[in-house]
Parts: sequence; C-alpha cells; structure tokens
Amino acid sequence: MACTRKILEVIKRKLIPNYGKQRFHTISKTFAEVNQEEASSKETHFGFETVKETEKAEKVYSVFETVASKYDAMNDAMSFGIHRIWKDIFIQRLSPTANTHLLDVAGGTGDIAFRFLKYLNVAGNLSGSVTVCDINNVMLDVGRSRAEKLGINGKQISWLQGDAENLPVDDASFSAYTIAFGIRNVTHIDKVLEEAYRVLRPGGRFMCLEFSQLNNRMLQWMYDQYSFQVIPVMGQLIAGQWKPYQYLVESIRQFPNQEDFKYMVEDAGFRHVSYENLSFGVVAIHSGFKL
Repeated sequence: MACTRKILEVIKRKLIPNYGKQRFHTISKTFAEVNQEEASSKETHFGFETVKETEKAEKVYSVFETVASKYDAMNDAMSFGIHRIWKDIFIQRLSPTANTHLLDVAGGTGDIAFRFLKYLNVAGNLSGSVTVCDINNVMLDVGRSRAEKLGINGKQISWLQGDAENLPVDDASFSAYTIAFGIRNVTHIDKVLEEAYRVLRPGGRFMCLEFSQLNNRMLQWMYDQYSFQVIPVMGQLIAGQWKPYQYLVESIRQFPNQEDFKYMVEDAGFRHVSYENLSFGVVAIHSGFKL
C-alpha cells in the first residue's frame, strides 16, 4: 500500500502536466481497485483453517458472540480457576499508580478492568480510570452487566466498541495499555501493536497476557492432549458449543512463541521489552514501554 502511494505521487508529478487530471484520476482508480482486489485475496489462519483476511474478523466475532454468556464459566472450567491467578499477577506486574489511565483492549467482560480498579482501591483509594474496548458488543454487554452487579463506580470505567487494529481513540491518550487473551484472535498482530504504541503517551506501558508455549516437551505434549481432547468436550457440555473451543485451542498453537512475539513488540517501537512465563509457559506476560 505504501509503495502504491509512492508510485501515484510520481505519476502525479509526471503525468498531470502532460495529460491532465482526468488521466491521473483514471490511473489512481485502477491502482485502488488493484489494492482492494489484493486485500480481498490475502489469506490468514482461523485456528487451523485457512480463510481470507476479510473473513477472519467476522468469524472471530461470531465465536465470541456465541460463547459470551458462558465465557467466564468456561474460563474457570478450562483452567481449573487458574486464569484468575494469572490475571491477578498480570495486574500486579502492571502496578498501576495514581492517575493511571488504562485502555484495556479485548476486555469485554471486564476481568482485567475490575482487577485494575480493585488494585487502585486496595493501594489507597488511588485515582485512575479504565476504558474497556472490545470489537464485540455482546461481550461488552456482559461486562456492563457484571459492573452493575459489582457496584463499580461508573465514573472510573467506560465501555467502547472498537477494533484493536483501528482504535477509535486519539493519539497519546492513555498511560497504560493491556490486552489479555485477545491478541491471538486478530487478523494483523502488527497493526494491533502499532495502534497500542500510537494511543500510549510517552512513558506509557504496554502489557499483554496471552497463551504461549511450554518450555518442556513432555509438559507440552500433555498440555496438547488436554487441549485437543478435553477442552472442546467441556465446551459442548458447559456452553453447548464445540467449534468455538476447537478454534480456541487451535488459535493458541498458531500464536508466535515468546521470543518471536517479543521481537514483534520491539518492531512496533516499544523499548525494554521483556516477558515472564507463568505455569511453565502455558501463558506469558509481555511488557514494553513507549519511550
């Protein structure tokens, strides 16, 4: 796309003086049609399935729309409740201070946001706010309902429907950005990281909690057996859905390993990038700063 823009700029300088604007606009339209055709033909993965890039977002949306009402119950069942510990550690590593303004992306049901606000309260009733952004409005509805039941102060939390690859947020708006168990579901991980960098203020912190790869072959084998043989069955029994949880375990295997993802975070511009394995690498926390 950037290359096409440069070509058009050259054509504009050379062509308009000799042939006029109408000829230039005709060529511009042709390039635009070629770009659109190329974009629609590009492929990516949806679990182990190969799909067109233009189809993936819709398929992921459908998955989470289907499981939204049972999402938290399934998280408890699949991880034996350990996901709660992972998320607690995640917020502890973030260690938010007073006046932290957090953007929690793909956080529809509010798990990270609620922990963030609880941390501020326990730390001394510190001021701060969180915006929960999710592409799926059904997941946001679950989060809003949970917040109401928990009596969460509406002044400290807001809800925003938006695409992680194209956030409806101004540049340098937040002091912290979190995304937990969401980035592996996007079509372009690099675009999500670029957007995270864009919306953070200088000195802001990026943190990601995501499933990863175990550093022991035997443990990885055992984890694979559990993932492929048990989790989809749990999905059918608890949520009445098999395919969304088959996709879940497949999407984990398609996500970059700890080192590769670290390099991607660095390529987006973040500095002092590091990661920490939890539960032998079942999940990993990646952290970086916009400096």
